[in-house]
Amino acid sequence: MQYVKLGKTGLKVSRICLGMMSYGDPNDLKWSLPEDEARPMVQHAVDSGINFFDTADVYSHGASEVITGKLLKEMFNSREEYVVATKIRNPMGDSPNQVGLSRKHIMDGIDASLKRLELDYVDLYQIHRWDDDTPIEETMEALHDVVKAGKVRYIGASSMWTWQFAKAQYTADLHGWTRFVSMQNHYNLAYREEEREMIPFCIDQGVGLIPWSPMARGFLAGNRVRGDQGNTSRSEADRKSHWLYDSDADWETLDRCIEVGNRLGVSSAQVALAWMLHQPGIVSPIIGATKMHHLEEALAAVDVALTEADIEYLEAPYVPKEVKW
Repeated sequence: MQYVKLGKTGLKVSRICLGMMSYGDPNDLKWSLPEDEARPMVQHAVDSGINFFDTADVYSHGASEVITGKLLKEMFNSREEYVVATKIRNPMGDSPNQVGLSRKHIMDGIDASLKRLELDYVDLYQIHRWDDDTPIEETMEALHDVVKAGKVRYIGASSMWTWQFAKAQYTADLHGWTRFVSMQNHYNLAYREEEREMIPFCIDQGVGLIPWSPMARGFLAGNRVRGDQGNTSRSEADRKSHWLYDSDADWETLDRCIEVGNRLGVSSAQVALAWMLHQPGIVSPIIGATKMHHLEEALAAVDVALTEADIEYLEAPYVPKEVKW
């Protein structure tokens, strides 16, 4: 396994991050795995050198954090050996104060996440989305305070407009508060709108990119066929995948992934992830795995070499599309 720094920090993370949304309560998400089925997946990730794990409070209403905390404590010898990222923003109850990025919700949310994770601190605390209802000054000061309280080591953000991210960073600088060190954005071969502003901004500012959905929710792994059909539990149930990736250009991109994969003797999923790992600014794509071969393919993709001609060929069909998070 390769290890790289998260942005300009001294924190070293594995080149692949295991997304823990795949593990939780099947009653909440049909395709998520309960603890007993998640255990061998996470163990294989640990044995293969992955030290970076991403979850969120909202995944299976907290069940993902519970599984994450329990399994990592079992599998590592010490807390210093692994990096845990979680998120806050989305609703965790029906109360008007159980959602958003207010000081109250951030302070309550970090304590609740730490309890579920059975940890004293999280390494990376991320805002899941922007909150129009809360002044960014309130949010950034609260995040700074949880860092200073020792409950969080670093803070990060997820999908938003670049001007919003720049405003947050400027606000932190203006007041001497903690800056975001990472951006978890929507980025893959079938969705490249982030190349316009967010990715260049993050590269310029030294912010580490840890994209979500590098496999386009399984689309680039070939989990669907034309005609609105799916051949996996997720592709059948995940209507958002059809909304995000279903244009002629998307299907042509998948065809080219398959073609390049056949030539190199690897899968289309490995080609798509290898393309991601060749892109500037990318630190650690977040991969989901509900089957062992998903994980094994992702691990092997780290060593797949693509030429400039391969990259140009894979990128050629892309057509700009509506921004979708």
